[in-house]
Amino acid sequence: MLLAADRPATYSGSAVQFVQLRKNARARPRDLRTFLPTTREEMEARGWDSLDILIVNGDAYVDHPAFGGALIGRFLEARGFRVGMIAQPSWQDTSDLLRMGPPRLMVGITAGNLDSMLNKLTAQKKIRSEDQYSPGGEVGLRPNRAAIVYGNLCRQAFPGVPLILGGIEASLRRIAHYDYWADQVRRSVLLDAKADLLIFGMGERAVWEVAERLRKGETIRDIRDVRGTAFSLRKGEWEHIEPSRYVTDGKTVILPSYDEVKADKQAFAEMSRAFQFETNPGNARPLLQPHGTEAVYFNPPAIPLDTPLMDELYDLPFARAAHWTYEAPIPAFETVKHSIVTMRGCFGGCTFCSITEHEGRVIQSRSAESILREVRALRRMDDFRGVITDLGGPTANMYQMRCKDEAIENSCRRLSCVYPGVCENLGTDHGPLLQIMKSVREEAGVKKVFIASGVRYDLAERSPEFVRDLARHHTGGQLSVAPEHSRKDVLDKMKKPGIESYERFVEQFRCASDAAGKDQYLVPYFISGHPGATLRDMVDLAIYLKEHGMRPRQVQDFIPTPMSMATCMYHTGIDPFTREPVYTAHDMRDKRLQKALLLYWDPAHHDEAREALLKAGRRDLIGTKPHCLVPPASGKGALPIHMRRARGGSPAEAGKRKAREGNRPARPR
Repeated sequence: MLLAADRPATYSGSAVQFVQLRKNARARPRDLRTFLPTTREEMEARGWDSLDILIVNGDAYVDHPAFGGALIGRFLEARGFRVGMIAQPSWQDTSDLLRMGPPRLMVGITAGNLDSMLNKLTAQKKIRSEDQYSPGGEVGLRPNRAAIVYGNLCRQAFPGVPLILGGIEASLRRIAHYDYWADQVRRSVLLDAKADLLIFGMGERAVWEVAERLRKGETIRDIRDVRGTAFSLRKGEWEHIEPSRYVTDGKTVILPSYDEVKADKQAFAEMSRAFQFETNPGNARPLLQPHGTEAVYFNPPAIPLDTPLMDELYDLPFARAAHWTYEAPIPAFETVKHSIVTMRGCFGGCTFCSITEHEGRVIQSRSAESILREVRALRRMDDFRGVITDLGGPTANMYQMRCKDEAIENSCRRLSCVYPGVCENLGTDHGPLLQIMKSVREEAGVKKVFIASGVRYDLAERSPEFVRDLARHHTGGQLSVAPEHSRKDVLDKMKKPGIESYERFVEQFRCASDAAGKDQYLVPYFISGHPGATLRDMVDLAIYLKEHGMRPRQVQDFIPTPMSMATCMYHTGIDPFTREPVYTAHDMRDKRLQKALLLYWDPAHHDEAREALLKAGRRDLIGTKPHCLVPPASGKGALPIHMRRARGGSPAEAGKRKAREGNRPARPR
């Protein structure tokens, strides 16, 4: 039993509320058919003697549409498959995996909602203090490179059963990729996991087709033409395809081999560039990448879901709860359980973000009726108090936005619809979103609806009505936005709009808040250490922050995640789009100095900020004059030692504080 005093710090309710919730859950008679089966007992309660499909999941089992393993499991269950779930199994042996016996058709493997290395380590490569997708935030419940470990373990446990990789870790490691935490180029995860098939992107269509064809008697080696999948080719199966770089034989684009991109950074940059231009489902060609005597073949991306299928997903009979065996809450679930996803996908194309590579550029939106049905489902939850914590998706105000012409959309090879400017063919009408916002906040039992997802301000500024309603009804005093930087050359490397767009939105939001009689603020996010950002660029950003009275608390130290174009820049020192050199801070000390400049106002970071200013040749910004960023270390104007200590600024206390900051979970992108 988890006592009140032991409840995880991430739980937002009181100790008494938490204990009462657990008591209430235990007081009810359990229906062993509420969740997907996780044990033989739950299987037998459904009258099953075996499974068709087993899902092995690196996250705790939360039966909610925000959790990928549960979403795919419920989707397959609705199509008549017997689906079971084993969450966070022991990886010491196969006994945990075998508790429900071998599945008849296939094993699906996902590392979870985050890449397992990103989930474990910070930008400074320190172990995080919490795993938000594990009960009680406990760390160590999943292995490093979970897709590989689970894949090899399942191969031992279920010889002869098809193994299918999916989820974000598999999706973003599907080609040869740079791994920041190992500081090396690694092979496609498909090969290292010894899987039969890899499903990339949002996998509903692909997993449905694969499962259906297996049910009809096809072998896994026969299934090679499903969009959104990748498979390995043995020696003798691929060599006949002409291995000329980036020259298509009329069908397949040949990427530089794993051996080439591992040895040559220019080849890695060209691979990354070529890959990006084959991500539009309307015109993408198949890809092939040799890996020694083997090769990996990638079918084009899956066709995006239409609105009826999106609605069907969120109408599935989710329990909307963590499995009843967990004693402690799952922090990530506590964050999202009263939120509503309205759409998926992003056409922003930010280079530091991998949403586009995983979810795609085409926006897939739910209908208003589906969203309102979910609002009513939330109202039936025991702990719902009328507050919807988020109404959105990867970018809240991209709901129902897409190209004005389907033919243009299908033929377009542009990598962003909003950079360097908003495309003239993009529909940017906020009307459907405004109607959804109004309908949800007027629904019976709803007291407040927040929009906590990202807001794309270069789109928002085109709709004063959206900004007005956002400020009046959907902001709780603070709204998070992400200008990321102030320098145009750095923003160009990010594929983000200029700071002028952010400033226009600031003024619109301020006026809208004043008109609503509310004292509200924007909380801007900034990135330090991004490719293209020198120490002088960060000094300029710090000056901009001080001139505008900003003291950011949300500073993201850039983390090179697999497959993003900024990661390519970090690893190669080459901008793959322009093929020109690009500076990146690699040394951990240099990364800390960049971050310290953005925290110039915090005495705990003054020593590093002074070091950064001296290194950048800006001694003039150290002192007591109004334009200075930090006071001198000693002498006239120095911060009194008792004040530094009170604010955690002594050397020992500052070290402890930095360690705590380094262990905060990464901001999802």
